[in-house]
Formats: sequence, structure tokens, C-alpha cells
Amino acid sequence: MATEGPPVHQVQVAEHPRLLKLKEIFNSKFGSIPKFYVRAPGRVNIIGEHIDYCGYSVLPMAVEQDMLIAVEPVKTHTLQLANTNPLYPDFNTSADNIQIDKTKPLWHNYFLCGFKGIQEHFGLSNLIGMNCLVDGNIPPSSGLSSSSALVCCAGLVTLTVLGMNLSKVELAEICAKSERYIGTEGGGMDQSISFLAEEGTAKLIEFSPLRATDVKLPSGAVFVIANSCVEMNKAATSHFNIRVMECRLAAKLLAKHRSLQWDKVLRLEEVQAKLGVSLEEMLLITEDTLHPEPYSPEEVCQCLGISLQELKTQILSPNTQDVLTFKLYQRAKHVYSEAARVLQFKKICEEAPDDMVQLLGELMNQSHVSCRDMYECSCPELDQLVDICRKFGAQGSRLTGAGWGGCTVSIVLADKLPSFLANVHEAYYQKSGRSLAPEKQSLFATKPGGGALVFLEA
Repeated sequence: MATEGPPVHQVQVAEHPRLLKLKEIFNSKFGSIPKFYVRAPGRVNIIGEHIDYCGYSVLPMAVEQDMLIAVEPVKTHTLQLANTNPLYPDFNTSADNIQIDKTKPLWHNYFLCGFKGIQEHFGLSNLIGMNCLVDGNIPPSSGLSSSSALVCCAGLVTLTVLGMNLSKVELAEICAKSERYIGTEGGGMDQSISFLAEEGTAKLIEFSPLRATDVKLPSGAVFVIANSCVEMNKAATSHFNIRVMECRLAAKLLAKHRSLQWDKVLRLEEVQAKLGVSLEEMLLITEDTLHPEPYSPEEVCQCLGISLQELKTQILSPNTQDVLTFKLYQRAKHVYSEAARVLQFKKICEEAPDDMVQLLGELMNQSHVSCRDMYECSCPELDQLVDICRKFGAQGSRLTGAGWGGCTVSIVLADKLPSFLANVHEAYYQKSGRSLAPEKQSLFATKPGGGALVFLEA
């Protein structure tokens, strides 16, 4: 249950090759053995892109790939962080003075986000130190939430070292909030599924209050993840935060037009809730109220009756203050239509009609078109990969994660899987010379995995 904390499992480390290897590297690095291990999974969002931070439900599942951290609490007040991947250099700092540099999304900053989130939640100072060795097998900057998995893993590590208890929901909320220390204004889907995932089921994640409902996926189909091999780091660019601000401004303009208290409104969902209308009606209201031409900051100010200074200091985030145009109509249209697709997807899964896989595929295809054309978060490689996946038998295919690179997710009939994998591999990876090292895990079928947990050596 979500009211309980993440599970704690006793394991024989010698029987788990990855844990055993981590223990050995830890010993050679720190000259001691770990007291415990924590894992937190990545995720694939099946449908519901860029709408969690607008207040709407999303439909992800955890993947088997995860972050794994070996931990030893130490008496000094020093955090010593190491990574099994030589691309990520060692880092150490005082546990009492955590500084997170927003200008550089370095790997250790994601760990510090989770650590600081727990520290601040309990109002603690004078924290115990620890030695940590991180091992991740989620491809980085691929839209499968490697960064959020690290934040969640670090939060659970810190909680376990402190000997404190929190529910999975509380942990998810703390980690979603604390990831903003790195400068991304995310909505909470990634942290929620990392803690609330259960093996064998996708989840409808709803916000305010945070809750998760099982969604049984069709038994005759599999979801296939394909990496476009274009890397996109949300914290390193302003694309993501610009979209968050465009949605915020769209919500405020819609609220003002409908005589709502617009200055208190932050999310598009709040406008719908306050007006008490359907998503379909919100699409009509958007068409009536907003124009498709981009808005300048000056026009936004004119519509809201505020100064440019107020817009920059009171509404926009620091890295979006110099943006010259905002596409409010397109962003709102995407959000309201995508929110409706999520609810339709869940309904089809519940009703399980004969043509279920085809219907779900159509929703995924519509989602990609909206992401590409209205939200403009795709890229040529993703569009090409989606086309290839559909050509070789996917019932539906779309970008997943923030976009601008990263992965696609496709729904494929189980009996078509071997030929689908072979054809997509040849058409996208081999023909384009994108044959990458195996750790990129370019193309793989996935099934819903379990959530974050703690391992103790038996």
C-alpha cells in the first residue's frame, strides 16, 4: 500500500551478480563493505506527456532498469559519492553544507537533491556522513528518468541511514519537490512511479492529492522502448522550463478571460476545476480565448494588466525571463487533449474490447502528433523512429519522456515482436550507423516492474 514505506528485503548478496559486483567495487574503493543497498527504477510514460506539471493524470510504468546504491554510514560528517561508471567522477562534500549548483546538472547534484529533500523535511542539521557507490543501468538523457531515479534512490538512502520512516507517497512528494533544486520545474510523475510502481501493472498517477491506481495492460501486446540516441538533459537546457511557463501563462490568460482569480492560478487543470467543465469544453474555451499566433511578453502583460517587471519577477522562472515569444494556444490545446487521451486509455484498458490494442495504439499515435505539432517537443530522429516503428508493425508509437531526443514507446502485438525488433534494429540503428554500445540498450521490450526498495544482506 502507498501508506507504507518502501519494502525492505533480506538477500544473499552472493546470489545476485550485480549486488556482488557492487559490493566488491565498494570494498576496493572504500576499504569496507556496504551496510545496505537501495534500488529505484526508471520509468516509461505510456501516455500523458508534459501534463503532470499542469495538474493532470499520467499513465507510466516502472522499467526493470534502475539506479542501485551501496551504502555505508560513517561517523564523519562527510558524504563520499562514487559511481561505477568512470564517466562520472567521485565527489565528496560536508553533509552539513549541501550546495547544489543549478548551472551544472552534474550527476552528484541529483544525489544531493534527494539527500537535501529528506534533510529539510525532518529539519535536521549535524547529519551523519556516508560512503555511497552508485550503479545505474538506465540510459542517461534518454527520457526514462535516470535523473529522477537517482534523486529517489538518494532520498531512500538518506531516510534509511537516519532510521526514519515515511510512506511511499510522502517520499515521492519530497523527492519531486527536491529535484527542483537542480532547476527543473517538473510535475512529480517520475518520482511517484519510482516509489509507487508494482510489478505487472501500469499506474494511473493522479495529483493533489497524489495517488496511484492499477491499470491492467493488454495481455496480447508488449511495449517496446527504442532509444533515438539523441541525448536531452532537461536541466541543461531551458526547453522544458519554457513549456512549463507557457502552460502557466496560458492558464492565467484563460482564468482572467473567465473572470477567475488569475493571479492565484498556476496550472491548466485549476482553470478546468474552477470552471467545472469537461476537457472537451476546455478545448473549445481555449480556441475561443487564445490566438494561435505567438504572444510577446508585452502582449501577455497587456492581457493580464501587469508590468514587464512583474511578469519576469513574479511569474517566470529565472531561466525563462528572456524568452521573446510564448505559444499559449498550442500548449493549452496539447495539454487538454492529452489529458483526455490518458482517461480514454485507462477506460479502454478497463473495458478490454476486442480491438483494444488497435484503440490504444491510435491514442498513442494521436499523442505523438500533438507532442510534435502542438507542443513541439519532438525532433527529426524521434519522428523518423516513430515512423519506422509503425511501418514494421507497431499498433501505435510515440515519443516518451520530455522529448527533444530520448526514447519512443510502441505497442506491438506479442506474436509480431521478434520481426518488429529485427526490422527496427536494421532500419534505424544499422542503416543510420547508430549501432551503439550495448549499455545504451537501444531497443528492448519491457514489462511493468516494481518500485523502490532496500536490500539488507542476510
